[in-house]
Amino acid sequence: MLDLQRLRALHALSVHGTVGAAATALGYTPSAVSQQIAKLERETRTVLLEREGRGVRLTPEAHQLAATAQELLAIVERAETELEERRGRPAGRLAVAAFASAARGLLPSVLAALATRHPALDARLTEVDPHLSVDLVAKGMVDLAVVHDWDIAPLPAPPGVEQAVIGDDLCDLIVPAGHPFAGRSSVRREELSGERWVCQPPGRVCHDWLVRTLRADGHEPDLVHQAEENPTLVALVAAGLGVALIPRLGRGPLPEGAVEVPLDPMPVRRLYALWRAGAARRPAIAETVRTLQEFWPQAAAHEPR
Repeated sequence: MLDLQRLRALHALSVHGTVGAAATALGYTPSAVSQQIAKLERETRTVLLEREGRGVRLTPEAHQLAATAQELLAIVERAETELEERRGRPAGRLAVAAFASAARGLLPSVLAALATRHPALDARLTEVDPHLSVDLVAKGMVDLAVVHDWDIAPLPAPPGVEQAVIGDDLCDLIVPAGHPFAGRSSVRREELSGERWVCQPPGRVCHDWLVRTLRADGHEPDLVHQAEENPTLVALVAAGLGVALIPRLGRGPLPEGAVEVPLDPMPVRRLYALWRAGAARRPAIAETVRTLQEFWPQAAAHEPR
């Protein structure tokens, strides 16, 4: 009989593409994932992985087995959902994905509250980019994801995925303390022409919003520095190397040398919780969404510096 955990490892590898990424999603070490798949190869007497450069690729037989594994995991999820629904209380493991600033500014309080209120619930967090989170939810690799989008860059949810609004996150222009905008009560978007920008890399939601917005106002942004994390962007601004658009959630106090200035109109990104429609009856899903909405006002509270 095929081992479900080994099938889960193969399915994770088919979704994420690398052993390291699959291990992160499952909460394993890369060597543990490799061992699970090696055992599955012996169990099935089938070659499942082939070397490709420094990585691996799945054989046709592995892709077929991974598709079957997805069906089996969906059956297991339905069984767990039905049992949890009969108990009427959140229980079991809940895999949660969230983007970086939500993982830092919102999820710690939410997870702590869930652990206190529902000891039978084992919620586990993984930090994931919003674009990837949607696919992970749709493919059953995570149970619930916290994602965000912008007014001009909506994040579509595929069929079979449900969503609920958590709240709106406001964004400010962050400038060096000696910048002409520092001390202003607000800055209009059309005044941003000629600024040197620090921002996230292409493909990230914040980057795409910035480029689209500035181009819509008639000028091409000068993107001089790029970094993944908002604290790095703020540090670059504080060093006088450019200006940045930074959401408030999870930002924390600004360092010396950096000042926030409201934009007019102020950019807003909206946070959502996503989950599969088939898991909507799970008390764990409903309670986690409710707790996210409960703690949002506290996470979104902001004292300008």
